[in-house]
Amino acid sequence: MKKYKWPIVFGNLILLLVYFNYSIFKKETLLKEGQLVLLELAPVDPRSLMQGDYMRLRYNLSRNNDADIPKRGFCIVQLDSNNVASKVRFQKDPSSLNEGELPIEYTSPNNWNINIGAESFFFQEGDAEKYEKAKYGGLKIDAKGNSLLIGLYDEHRAKIE
Repeated sequence: MKKYKWPIVFGNLILLLVYFNYSIFKKETLLKEGQLVLLELAPVDPRSLMQGDYMRLRYNLSRNNDADIPKRGFCIVQLDSNNVASKVRFQKDPSSLNEGELPIEYTSPNNWNINIGAESFFFQEGDAEKYEKAKYGGLKIDAKGNSLLIGLYDEHRAKIE
């Protein structure tokens, strides 16, 4: 067994590196080719919003949901002319979309809220005041429902830098 120890260790290391590089490749592709979607942020008490150097995000589309939504599925949204999303419905898979609809994959820990995987925004320490005025979370979405948070936007839909 000792003679197989190092080949097994190196084999696992190579598999791990391949997995990480593939994951990075998928995120880079989503950044380049994904559709920009602005999700309106839900009101949150500002005193509990800022904790150190990150902001906890909640979206309007994740509140006040039907009691019978699946635990995992897709929130189907439609964009207006400014790329601001509005919720259309929930469904189990991203197929059977109407024209102009996009899927966003979600999980639902309870029947009242959904998580789309972009619930925290990290920023440099001391920049909290700049992000307090955020009205939208900007996500890149692909046709499969994968999403990636790319920044926060103000009421004029300008990215906060």
